[in-house]
Amino acid sequence: VQLQAFGGGLVQAGGSLRLSCAASGRTFSNTVIGWFRQAPGKEREFVAAARWSGGSTYYVDSVKGRFTISRDNANTVYLQMNSLKPEDTAVYYCAAGRGGFPLVRYVEYERWGQGTQVTVSS
Repeated sequence: VQLQAFGGGLVQAGGSLRLSCAASGRTFSNTVIGWFRQAPGKEREFVAAARWSGGSTYYVDSVKGRFTISRDNANTVYLQMNSLKPEDTAVYYCAAGRGGFPLVRYVEYERWGQGTQVTVSS
C-alpha cells in the first residue's frame, strides 16, 4: 500500500484541522492505519490508529476527545483534529502496518506517507 498525507497548515489554538491520508494499492484484512507526529527535537509519537476494515479505533491519551480517526469508502483515512493546542504542533505522518490492534510503535508500521506540517499558534 502507498500512502499520501496532506491537509496540514497553520491554525490558532482552539481551532480545527482535518488531515487526509490517501491509500492506494493492496490492503489486507489485518491492515492498520496509524497517525504519528514528530515535533522538533522529539521522538516520533503515536497519535491514533484504526483498523482498515473498520470497527476499532485507538488514541493516545493526550488527544482523546479532541481527535477522531475515520475512513471513507474511497480509501482515504482522516484525522479530524479539534480544540488544537500549541503542543499539537508537529509534522504528522500516516502509516500502514499489519498485525494485532492497536499498533502503537512506529517500528510496527511498514509503509509511511510523507509528513504534513501542523502548526498551532497560541
